[in-house]
Amino acid sequence: MPASLPNTADSTDDIRLALRSWPEVETYLQTCKGVIIPLGSTEQHGPTGAIGTDALTAEAIALEVGRRTGVLVTPAQAFGMAEHHLGFAGTMSLQPATLLAVMQDLVLSLARHGFERVFVINGHGGNIATTKAAFAQAHGTAASRGLPATPHLRCRLSNWFMAGPVMRQARDLYGDKEGHHATPSEIAVTLQVEPSLQSKQRPLEDPAPAGPIHGPDDFRRRHPDGRMGSHPSLATADHGAAIIETAATALSEDLRSFLSDP
Repeated sequence: MPASLPNTADSTDDIRLALRSWPEVETYLQTCKGVIIPLGSTEQHGPTGAIGTDALTAEAIALEVGRRTGVLVTPAQAFGMAEHHLGFAGTMSLQPATLLAVMQDLVLSLARHGFERVFVINGHGGNIATTKAAFAQAHGTAASRGLPATPHLRCRLSNWFMAGPVMRQARDLYGDKEGHHATPSEIAVTLQVEPSLQSKQRPLEDPAPAGPIHGPDDFRRRHPDGRMGSHPSLATADHGAAIIETAATALSEDLRSFLSDP
């Protein structure tokens, strides 16, 4: 059974798995079986957005959730399923089967050591279906390998940008100019996390409206600058700080419920 939550951390450094030693992780597992994986993507975000937006946002929010709850946070998985963005320079995508294998392997690695609650904070919509499939496959593989954690192993995907309070906040801030890709809400978070990105911001012409796409060439034809109905020039770092606060509050509560659910 998952143990109770650890104490709130003094800083994000305290909950970064990358900064812990293996004996420290074994000690942690004596009191908590939960872990957070930030999952993003490396893809175009319009003419003014950072290519690393989805990974930057997922990691920033994951670290704040970890700080508030004391739950360890793994390094971000910065590559996702972004095949439809390959018409734009700099995008690096995993095929769905590759992402499925990566996420399954990460879950199984953690489960082997006794982690029983894997909480993925996702920053990219294109990862959702594949990651859920990876969870299902990981459960089956863990059982076939006879991993001791299997009976209590649970995985949850939490898409920070789809949390109800975050969606309401984005609507209040930007209305229908939020759009569907390279949105001001996600760009605002990156401005808070990486102030140097402010230099890229500038007013843009109205974007192409959001709609169906059929592969990278069709995406580039329908959305020539990479935006889908969004106005990222509305974003500010102050908005980003507020959105991180809203997302971390909502996801921390979700994580606490996840860890306490028998």
